[in-house]
Amino acid sequence: MQILRTAFWILILVALLVFTAFNWKPVEVKLWENMIVETKVPALVILAFLLGLVPTWLLHRGTKWRLERRISQLESAARTTAASRAAPAGIAADPAVLAREDAAAAPVVEPAPVRPEPVAPAAPGPLDPARPVDPADPDHQGAPDTTDRV
Repeated sequence: MQILRTAFWILILVALLVFTAFNWKPVEVKLWENMIVETKVPALVILAFLLGLVPTWLLHRGTKWRLERRISQLESAARTTAASRAAPAGIAADPAVLAREDAAAAPVVEPAPVRPEPVAPAAPGPLDPARPVDPADPDHQGAPDTTDRV
């Protein structure tokens, strides 16, 4: 990654040198009504580049510094927590005792497998969707006729 960064900066430097060689001309810059500065074009370009680069770079470095401090604080807190949980102060940790305590504290219980009992198919009822009502079928065992017959 360092090679890529170095190659990037070398390309920027070469481009800046080529630009400087072809544009070495004096320019007047009016800052205020009474203040005029005479400078070369490459100086203005370099100044504009640095005005954009330096604040962004400072912001990046500040954010990186703050995050590195936060990470180191969290890592040290995690280490102290892990060390305090590993063994209480003043007590030697015997592996055999720890293994027995772990086995007694967390018994492993496997649930019994549940097997569904086979269910007999139900007899078709009066509103069975598999057997639609057919009024012309005399053998149909559907719902009783509720229409009034006179």
